[in-house]
Amino acid sequence: MYDPTVARLTYRALLGRRRALILFVLPALLLVIAAAVRLLTGADDSTAEAVLGGFSLAVMVPIIGVVAGTGAIAPEIDDGSVVYLLAKPIKRPTIILTKLFVAIGVTMAFSAIPTLLAGFILNGNGGQLAVAYTVAALVASIAYAALFLLLGTITRHAVVFGLVYALIWEGLFASLISGARTLSVQQWALAVAEKVTGGEAVASEVALPTAVILLAAATVLATWYAGQKLRSLTVAGEE
Repeated sequence: MYDPTVARLTYRALLGRRRALILFVLPALLLVIAAAVRLLTGADDSTAEAVLGGFSLAVMVPIIGVVAGTGAIAPEIDDGSVVYLLAKPIKRPTIILTKLFVAIGVTMAFSAIPTLLAGFILNGNGGQLAVAYTVAALVASIAYAALFLLLGTITRHAVVFGLVYALIWEGLFASLISGARTLSVQQWALAVAEKVTGGEAVASEVALPTAVILLAAATVLATWYAGQKLRSLTVAGEE
């Protein structure tokens, strides 16, 4: 279920000049903020939690997920080059899964690694915060990549809708409306981080079993439906 050629082309598309700039800017900004905060305030658990939770998990991870998830397939659909890919003797589920694996890998690399480094800079992993938020970034990367890959297959405005979900739904509505937090990838990831810290430094509005089920369901369903949409694109191209 993995095609090296599709993976290579997807990596090349994601790490092109424009997208690579976005992918590098946010992690670099996180590390600069972490270093500045450490110099100004010293090692402090509450400050580390605020930076890692308020910027890394709430802003950086979803935006990188949008760039990687939508960028894995949306440009090919927009410019019509996906027809050439679909004409190859490659199973459609293999194309989707390969692009998903690439999107997940890119999202993890550009979000989890900087999060871990920032956590150690901020407080040396005090209270297991660096590890907890790194794990949260890893699991969130999987769900975000799948959801935004799906958006890339169903709309030409995938980036816009992805940013609306990531920044407005999760950043605004989920912070104001308690019921909306249940449908927040960020809260699902926080539930995992809460387990890592023992519930002392990180808290989530969603229970861990519910969060795990929702993370798995969102990833599987989004991937499956993206495959269905790709099948319909195949039919249209063949016709």
